[in-house]
Amino acid sequence: MPPKWRTEPRFPDGPSPDPAGSHHERRIRSFQPRRSRVTTGQGEALKRLWGTWGFDIDGHDVLDLKALFDGLPVVLEIGFGMGEATAQMAAADPHTGILAADVHTPGQGNLLALAERGGMTNVRVANGDAIILLREMLPPDSLAGLRVYFPDPWPKARHHKRRLIQPEFLTLAATRLAPGAVLHCATDWEPYAEQMLEVLTAHPDFENTQEDGGYAPRPGFRPLTRFEGQGLDKGHLVHDLLFRRTQN
Repeated sequence: MPPKWRTEPRFPDGPSPDPAGSHHERRIRSFQPRRSRVTTGQGEALKRLWGTWGFDIDGHDVLDLKALFDGLPVVLEIGFGMGEATAQMAAADPHTGILAADVHTPGQGNLLALAERGGMTNVRVANGDAIILLREMLPPDSLAGLRVYFPDPWPKARHHKRRLIQPEFLTLAATRLAPGAVLHCATDWEPYAEQMLEVLTAHPDFENTQEDGGYAPRPGFRPLTRFEGQGLDKGHLVHDLLFRRTQN
């Protein structure tokens, strides 16, 4: 029998435990679903707002981003944690739509609650595998940007194949980014930062926005996240990488 959480959604009209089901191929995942307690406020936000601002990544239909975001340019954020930084960026830039993808149910509820509280109608929450979202549900050249902040570093050598920022991912992402759109990554794990810089520099569809070919200063639009603050308290160095999709 499959685990109960995969077959019985905690919110029948909310995010599905396994939105893509079995109709997509099995492959190495770059993420692990985290099952933690949903607070009353997060659960109420999911029940109230999911039908309007949330959707499952099921891989069935290509999204009409212009309709979904009322014509705004759209930036995809992969992995948003509890959503505080996403909400801050959405509030600071209401003329950009943020398509925020994650698998963490409490974070999904929290981001929806923050968006509602702040009157931020430029946020949509996607539940599921961002690879399926990119490959099956987004049109070519449709994204104005892509943000990957503090992805799982998979520090053990045998798990490095699970890291998201790999040549294959970049090739897929480049097909969905409009020419000139920026891929912005941030990590506090030094070996992962080095790998990111290496694979991005080598990829023909991306060019570094930094003339020296290195890391970028943290741009003002990226808030200092709680996770980042914890890393800084531990003495971690945080690296930002901003690479532009080339015109080819």
